[in-house]
Amino acid sequence: MALFGTLVNALLIVVGSIIGLFFSRIPEKYKETVMHGIGLAVVLIGLQMAFSTENIVMVLVSLLFGAIIGEFLRIDDFLNRLGIWLGSKFTTKDDSISVSQGFITATMVFCIGAMAIIGALDSGIRGDHEVLITKGIIDGFTALVLTTTLGFGVILSVIPLILYQGGITLFATQIEKWIPDEILTGMIYEITAVGGLLIMAIGLNLLKIIHIRVANLMPALVVIVGIYYIYHWI
Repeated sequence: MALFGTLVNALLIVVGSIIGLFFSRIPEKYKETVMHGIGLAVVLIGLQMAFSTENIVMVLVSLLFGAIIGEFLRIDDFLNRLGIWLGSKFTTKDDSISVSQGFITATMVFCIGAMAIIGALDSGIRGDHEVLITKGIIDGFTALVLTTTLGFGVILSVIPLILYQGGITLFATQIEKWIPDEILTGMIYEITAVGGLLIMAIGLNLLKIIHIRVANLMPALVVIVGIYYIYHWI
């Protein structure tokens, strides 16, 4: 089933949120160690995907132009400002945080990122749900932590998550109708490789080794499609 990965992702968020409702405080050292373990797993998945490339030059060029486009559009800055602005609209006068803020914050955390896009594409095109299931584990733990501070609204984020990732997955199942098989196969390898590097960047961010503006690299996922088309026809 094409939507299996998305449904597992949503279920793990629900489970994490429910558990989070029963905890008011989680020791910081537990959070840190678990996130380090998750970060290492994410780096491994990213590397495995990155090694699927058949032309490293195309991957390099797509990241180069993707980074230029992302920095020019300031995607990362925009998303950060949007999150701060939305959060400020739903903060109550006292120190308690409304359901709306939890919903919006969690939605942005779970839906924005390379893993959501690459995972949904993998589920739709190849029937491979590994990325989304891994993302679900990360999201489940994140939901647990967020719920301890933002409340019940976090669990409601599964609605836009299913619509967003599910929509990409269903679109991906039909992509073969528009792109010939001889092009699609090679294109998938290169999209997977670029996405793998972005996923690895997320892992490095989780490990706090370096802060990479992953959102500003995401245009590379579109650039690689154009580059591969040109490469194929030449």
